[in-house]
Amino acid sequence: MPATTMSAGATSRRMGSSMPTIDVGGAQVAYAEAGSGETVLLLHSSTSSGAQWRSLTEVLRTRWRVLAPDLYGYGQTGQQTDPACSSLADEAALALAVARNAKRIHLVGHSYGAAVALRFAVEQPERLLSLTLIEPVSFHLLRHAPEGTTEHRLFREVAELAADVTQAAAAGHGRRGMMRFVDYWNGAGAWTRLRPDVQSMLAQQAPQVALDFRAAMTDPTRLEALREIAAPTLILRGSASPWPTRRIAALIALILPNVRFRTIDGAGHMLPLTHREPVNDAIGDHLSRSAMTRQRPAA
Repeated sequence: MPATTMSAGATSRRMGSSMPTIDVGGAQVAYAEAGSGETVLLLHSSTSSGAQWRSLTEVLRTRWRVLAPDLYGYGQTGQQTDPACSSLADEAALALAVARNAKRIHLVGHSYGAAVALRFAVEQPERLLSLTLIEPVSFHLLRHAPEGTTEHRLFREVAELAADVTQAAAAGHGRRGMMRFVDYWNGAGAWTRLRPDVQSMLAQQAPQVALDFRAAMTDPTRLEALREIAAPTLILRGSASPWPTRRIAALIALILPNVRFRTIDGAGHMLPLTHREPVNDAIGDHLSRSAMTRQRPAA
């Protein structure tokens, strides 16, 4: 869902100049915009902001119009009117509002943002020119797996992590919850290697991360519904990522009708930041392939 390397990006976004905003259900949603051409909408992970996409934006802006919003509770975007009722559908509505002036879009999401992108694709398949999912934390796709299966075990593993973060946040022990969270996604000891100011920032985000977990685990979408997503889709995962997200990526790749699936060797869950070049190249190539396919005359 998140990453330690994202923290700097989230901090700089909050400290930097203000961005354009739109009102979505009473919340002010901030987004960055660059370039021109077909619209590419980028959705970030938990504990981050649209700032995580700066490197990719620089690559794409010469050919595409790039929009990078801050999702609810992150960066310069406020909370929902009732954050306790937040869902992937609400986040997908935020994405739709930000892309309101584009008839069709290329949609890219990482981690929690990829779970939001998948929900958007289920609801609005006709709006997609292409879809890119990087390690989607669509844990709900594991929820109904029969007991005793690998998928059931992986859902239990994530549920335990979510419970630890949620209980720690509710008790006012955000630092304890986020230590568990960061070490799960980045390896044992990752938390202790963070600067104290970054630890403090992440501790404050524990309640929002708990909400993200609930949204990602309780969404009603099932695997079968993904068959209706006809847009060309690229799925990326890291070979060293936690097993739940690697398995989710594989399950989605098995069911989508028009998919390319790639594993980045040596990468973990934060591959858009730790392996920028191969990830950015793969996304740029996917967008170009989509455009070329649509421009090719019918036989």
